[in-house]
Amino acid sequence: MASSFTVFVFIAAVLFSSGADAQLNRNFYGATCPNVERIVRGAMTNAVNRDRRMGASILRMFFHDCFVNGCDASVLLDDTATFTGEKGAPPNRNSLRGFEVIDAIKSQVEASCPKTVSCADILALAARDGVQLVGGPRWEVPLGRRDSRTASLSATSSIASPFSDLPGLISNFATKGFSAREMVVLSGAHTIGFAQCRVFRTRIYNESNIDPRFASQRRASCPASGGDSNLAPLDAKTAASFDKNYYSNLVARRGLLHSDQQLFNGGSTDSVVRYYSGNDAAFKKDFGAAMVKMGNLSPLTGTAGEIRRNCHFIN
Repeated sequence: MASSFTVFVFIAAVLFSSGADAQLNRNFYGATCPNVERIVRGAMTNAVNRDRRMGASILRMFFHDCFVNGCDASVLLDDTATFTGEKGAPPNRNSLRGFEVIDAIKSQVEASCPKTVSCADILALAARDGVQLVGGPRWEVPLGRRDSRTASLSATSSIASPFSDLPGLISNFATKGFSAREMVVLSGAHTIGFAQCRVFRTRIYNESNIDPRFASQRRASCPASGGDSNLAPLDAKTAASFDKNYYSNLVARRGLLHSDQQLFNGGSTDSVVRYYSGNDAAFKKDFGAAMVKMGNLSPLTGTAGEIRRNCHFIN
């Protein structure tokens, strides 16, 4: 396994200034659950050893949680009589995976520290560890998030679409406080993981800003009709390793998703893509910093929300 690039981030530089965010801190569970990070790391190591895709799956789950009303574990909630959860939303339906991994971690944490650690914090730690286990950076995760008591199906519209053009991507991330450069670096999460045929079919059959050989290769497993759930790696060069090759692929017009290739298509972010395509260390450093910032999107803290006993249901 490639050695991980450790990122030292001054948390105060990337936390937002609101009182809620300021309550998150690195040692939140120092007295109440000092082994939580060790438990999460061990469980994620086992999960990634069984299925290397799981690093990408948990990372994607964390993205889809944080971009919908903040990092509050709402994405983990099942439907109830009073609200419809987010799992069935178009960006998530038959797509998000790894819930059983979070469940297993939660069970172990509850056995060690009952009613103490939130599902939101477990997901934040698991996303970090999953990235590092496949060669990505390590960043310090400030803790103290609490879990939401509801979910919002309609708010999943804030998740960026794989069919978005560059202005839409910039605008989407800007609503969450990210610059265009941060949007590009967070898109680098697509250096690991897979996508379903249904979300890249139009690109490989209809778009012109694509390497013809690459398009032909992808068509072999993604027919013009049918096979919607067939998978292809987002980074065909090094699909199982977290590295800069996502950006190298874009420069070579080998981005799998329409939204990916939009980052390098004669627009304002071309120079950023080209920079990261040649600088793995800078990509990993900046990705770690951006992930700390994303992890601080509108967390519930203090007495807001709750600490769920089961991540699928409110108490």
